[in-house]
Amino acid sequence: MTSQAEESSTSPQRMRLVEPEEYKRFLRTHDAIHIENVDVKLVKGWKIEQFQPDNFSPEEWTVWSFPDRGDWATHIGNYRGNWSPYIPRNLIEKYTRPGELVCDPMVGSGTTLVECKLLHRRGIGVDVNPDAAMVSMNRLDFQHSESSDDSEIGVFVGDARQLDQIDNETVDMLATHPPYAGIVPYSNSKVEGDLSSLSLSDFSREIGVVASECFRILRPERYCAILIGDTRKHRHYVPISVGVLGKFLDAGFVLKEDIIKLQHKTKGSRERWSGHRYDFYKIGHEHLYIFRKPGSEESLNDFKHSTKWW
Repeated sequence: MTSQAEESSTSPQRMRLVEPEEYKRFLRTHDAIHIENVDVKLVKGWKIEQFQPDNFSPEEWTVWSFPDRGDWATHIGNYRGNWSPYIPRNLIEKYTRPGELVCDPMVGSGTTLVECKLLHRRGIGVDVNPDAAMVSMNRLDFQHSESSDDSEIGVFVGDARQLDQIDNETVDMLATHPPYAGIVPYSNSKVEGDLSSLSLSDFSREIGVVASECFRILRPERYCAILIGDTRKHRHYVPISVGVLGKFLDAGFVLKEDIIKLQHKTKGSRERWSGHRYDFYKIGHEHLYIFRKPGSEESLNDFKHSTKWW
C-alpha cells in the first residue's frame, strides 16, 4: 500500500517530532512510499551485513568522486536525489566530535542521520514532506551495539525555513542536500512548502530564508555544508549553485571550501542526454559549499574575500 502520510501543512509549518508510536502505526499499514514517481520500499526488519564502509579513507582534496555510492548499514540509492553516505561521513568526521549535534534541515531519506547514528553523534533531521520523514524513520530502524542511543536522534516534519524547535546557536554542524529548484519534483506540489515545486526565482528567495535559519541555529565558528547542483535550459547553463552561494553569504556565513563533487550514474542525465553529440557539455559535477559562521570576536575584514565581495 502506498499513500501520502497523514499531515496537514502550512507554509512554513512548525516542526513536529515524529514519535516512535506514530512510525510503528504507519509501518503496519504501508509497505512503500511513492516519492517522485518511485516506490520507496519500507523495510520491516533490516538484516544488515555491514555497518561501516570498507577501507574508508577521509577525503583530502577539493574534488570528491564516489563511483560506488556506498551501501553499508541501511543506505540505499532508491530515493531520488539522496546523497552518497560518503559525503556526510566525511563532513561529520572532519567537523564534529562524538556526542555533538548535527542537523540536516532537508533530511530526505535520512542518510545524514544514519551516519550520525553510526558515528556516535546526536542528530536532528527535518523534512517538509511527511512521507520523507517516514522513510528516514525506517532507515534509522535498526539496532547496532556501537551506535548512539536512538533517543538522541530525532526526525521532525517541518520546514527548513522555520526551525522553531531548535534554539539559537545550539547546533555543532549542519549538512544538507536541498532540491535543485524544480529539477526533481519530490512531492509534485502536493506538499505545501516543498521548495522543489518552486520556480527558480522563488526558490532563490526561499533558500535565503533557509540560510538565515541555518545561521541562527549554528554555533559560532562551526560549519554548514550544502551540496547543490546546476542545470541546463534551452541548451544553456543555469548556475543554481551561484545563487545558493550568494544567499548563504548574505546570511552572514564565510566560505570555507568549494568542493567539486563528481556525479556518477545520474538518472536524469542518463535519460535525457543519452546521445554523444550535443552542442554543449553534459553536467557531471555538483558544488559542496562548506560555510563557516564567524565568531563574535573575529574580524570579518580578515575574510573579506571569502564573503560576497562582488
